[in-house]
Amino acid sequence: MDTLEELAEALIALIRLGCACRLVYCMVRLAGADEEATKYKKRSRNVVLFYILAESIWQVKDIILFYYQ
Repeated sequence: MDTLEELAEALIALIRLGCACRLVYCMVRLAGADEEATKYKKRSRNVVLFYILAESIWQVKDIILFYYQ
């Protein structure tokens, strides 16, 4: 069970790091490309929505595991 919990922690850390890197990349590209601004705004919005969804799922998992243990 410990190995599974460590794997889950590593996965959420990778999700957090990936979202942060993708958001920084989109913001840098947004600052440099005026003609593609709407595309990078939409991509950055999607990254934020994905991050919120991933964190919400993570918290629901913790609540369920706490309730049943």
